[in-house]
Parts: sequence; C-alpha cells; structure tokens
Amino acid sequence: MLHEKHDLIHELPEHKDAIQILKQSNQRFARLFDEYHDIDHEVHRIETGIENTSDEYLEGRKKQRLFLKDELFRMIRQA
Repeated sequence: MLHEKHDLIHELPEHKDAIQILKQSNQRFARLFDEYHDIDHEVHRIETGIENTSDEYLEGRKKQRLFLKDELFRMIRQA
C-alpha cells in the first residue's frame, strides 16, 4: 500500500497563491496550517512504519487532519 503525504499545497495546487498570502497575513490560518502539516507528517510516519501506535490513535489523527483541511479550505474560499 502506497502511503502519500497530504501536503496542503499539493492537495490544493490551484490555491497555492492564496495559501501563501494567508500564511503571511492571517495568524490563525498560519497556526492551523502548521498544525495540519505537523499532523500530516505524523500520520505519514505512522503509516510508513517509522512510528508505531494504535489504529484508534491513527484514525483520530486522520480525522483531525481532515477537520483542519476543511477549515483551511473554508478560509481559502473566503479570502
């Protein structure tokens, strides 16, 4: 099974410019962006076997990543 990172800029390439602007101009967006990427990297490390944890923990982190992605996308659309 191939485990991919879900880097936000690669997930939403058509919004790359808006993401860059929001990261610089919106403190909340920047904080959520960093949190999203921290969780994404953690999930990737777990999925590739670098780190071990329970399935429940992994699923919880994936849900949190999705929640953050939805919130960030909402903010991008409003910008």
